[in-house]
Amino acid sequence: MDNLIAWVEIPSTDFERAVNFYSGLLETKLETIVCETEKMACLPGNVGYVFAAPDYRPSDQGVIVSLNVGKQLDSRILFVEANGGKIVVPKTKIQCEGRGWFALFTDTEGNRLGLYGEE
Repeated sequence: MDNLIAWVEIPSTDFERAVNFYSGLLETKLETIVCETEKMACLPGNVGYVFAAPDYRPSDQGVIVSLNVGKQLDSRILFVEANGGKIVVPKTKIQCEGRGWFALFTDTEGNRLGLYGEE
């Protein structure tokens, strides 16, 4: 087993808004797919989708998925704040030596996610 996390689906209620948010946050164009009542935007590295379907509901109380933004943590925090997201836990040093920094945010859809950086 190479990666513990096999797949991530980030629910959205406004698919285009969510795709624009994550395209900007990850600084890449997300390929979109529409299949009947489902819409998907592929995340980089084939790890999951931004997803819209009738039974998917964004939440700020569920499992936290953290996105690795490397040395760009500060600029990605600024991006979240400037593009409709909200930082709910500011940049915080992880207390284990050499583990980096994290921040938690809610996206434009109301999901709570994390940002992880090596700074």
